Amino acid sequence: MSSAAPTLTAKPDPSLAPLRRWAAALLLGLLLVLFGRAALADGVELSHLATQRVEEGLELSFGTRFELPHAAEDALLKGVPIYFVAEVTVLRNRWYWRDARVARAQRSWRLTWQPLTRQYRVSTGGLHQSFTALGEALAFLRGVSGWRIAEAKELEDEGRYYIEFSYRLDTSQLPRPMQIGLGSPQGWGLSLERSLSLNPDFSLRIPASP
Repeated sequence: MSSAAPTLTAKPDPSLAPLRRWAAALLLGLLLVLFGRAALADGVELSHLATQRVEEGLELSFGTRFELPHAAEDALLKGVPIYFVAEVTVLRNRWYWRDARVARAQRSWRLTWQPLTRQYRVSTGGLHQSFTALGEALAFLRGVSGWRIAEAKELEDEGRYYIEFSYRLDTSQLPRPMQIGLGSPQGWGLSLERSLSLNPDFSLRIPASP
């Protein structure tokens, strides 16, 4: 009568434990980066963005693609103003200390519905423009060109620069009763954040979102 062959069980090599821990930490870091990037865009797509150094300083142009959430459109038709905000920070890399903030610019748009004239009105920087269709009003506030984001005196020829860009539907400017207990109103998620390096001549051009 033959006996069954003994089963051999491979024991983990203790010397490989640090390598396994390092690989697990690396995988976790990659997952966090991927999920972090995904969280930086909520309902908004960056169609194009470009910077150009001019005699007066640094100018930026950008465009976005998005549709107004149904909850926001419903509130708009009930008389609630809707605000959009774009923010840009110009930073200079420094190896010896935290990066230096060179300049910061902000632009906002106020979208309202005028029931008497049955028109949509966009207000920005003291200027006002009316539109007969919501799509036309949204197209107007989805981007801008020739926006001065830094003055010439704030830029140096030497150094590495980058920008932090964000565009969002600003729920913080909604009427207070709509914010209490909600944090960020449900169904209002429209936001985009990007960090982009500038070329040595301060130029940057991306045709579409990654």
